[in-house]
Amino acid sequence: MTDPETPATGWVPEAAEEEAAEEEMPLSLRLSIADTLTLGNATCGFMAVYFTTTGILIPHLTGSDESGMARHSAATAVILMLLAAIFDLCDGLVARKLRSSPMGAELDNLSDLISFGLAPAYFVLVYGMVADDAHQRVSALAAIVVLLAVVLRLARFSCVTMKDGMFQGMPSPFGALTVVSIVLLELPFVPTLLAIVGVAWLMVSRVEYPKPRGVLAVAMLSWIVGAMGLLAAWAFDAPGGQLLLQTGCALQIVLAATIPLFATTRRVNTFRHNRRENREARAAQPTP
Repeated sequence: MTDPETPATGWVPEAAEEEAAEEEMPLSLRLSIADTLTLGNATCGFMAVYFTTTGILIPHLTGSDESGMARHSAATAVILMLLAAIFDLCDGLVARKLRSSPMGAELDNLSDLISFGLAPAYFVLVYGMVADDAHQRVSALAAIVVLLAVVLRLARFSCVTMKDGMFQGMPSPFGALTVVSIVLLELPFVPTLLAIVGVAWLMVSRVEYPKPRGVLAVAMLSWIVGAMGLLAAWAFDAPGGQLLLQTGCALQIVLAATIPLFATTRRVNTFRHNRRENREARAAQPTP
């Protein structure tokens, strides 16, 4: 006969069983706070595709003339991409401050592919279907170029080791926001197409971009929040909302074009400086 206060042999309290199960869970299956933010990134990307489909594409295919609904849905889709960029910015900061799980890097790449590859490429595709002067098949080709550029960009990021604080090629969130800015600017079809392909090329180029840390991260976050405000003003047809949106899109495009110019100029100056130093060093060596 056993003491009722003494657990029988082999019996483990329920709390102890749960604790043991948690300890036995493989480390690769545990989600960190940074991973949760990364999943938020993926969710925003998927919902951007959803609003682009239900608010822009389907009304166009069914012959609806609700331009206000299309404007609201376009703004919502882009705001979701901006929100995904905030999640992408924050998950890296949180991972450095706290910890990241072993699958954090893989989750980040997969989420970026949805939010900054699929979502903007789909946005370009739908633009080619609803715009009056666009060509659907050519727009589909441009959308594929954007998607493949992001795929290559993310794959190279996993394989290539860069010096600390730098990216090789335009970061995919920055590229995605530039692509949708080009579309929202409502330029003629050919300049729009060329600009989109140019952004795709910058994403797979060797141009170096600084990582958003410290003051740069704060500036990027402020810029994203400001862009959300511009989109909201445009969506609700606020006075001057169209002009504000066009100004914000133009600034995004100018910024995307300016950074590679500065980076290229810096590389050329560094190359010339190193070559000059090598010549001076060779000239200073005593002749035999």
